[in-house]
Amino acid sequence: MAPVVRANAKPANFEVALDEMESLLDRLESGAMPLEQLLTQYQRGAELLKFCRERLQAVEAQIKVLDQGVQKTWTSD
Repeated sequence: MAPVVRANAKPANFEVALDEMESLLDRLESGAMPLEQLLTQYQRGAELLKFCRERLQAVEAQIKVLDQGVQKTWTSD
């Protein structure tokens, strides 16, 4: 199980974010999470989802560039 991370911490990378999101989903689905934590954890999940989507969009953009035969430096920012 991934460690609980404070709400606004930026994940180190896509894989870390995905692991945290899977762990969060497991806890939410178990029904064992106190009601007081549900909203906070849901918000964290939304942040992780946004982070993952942004990373995937950046990779897709780089693939399009490579498919066009033009190489460009990819940044993860």
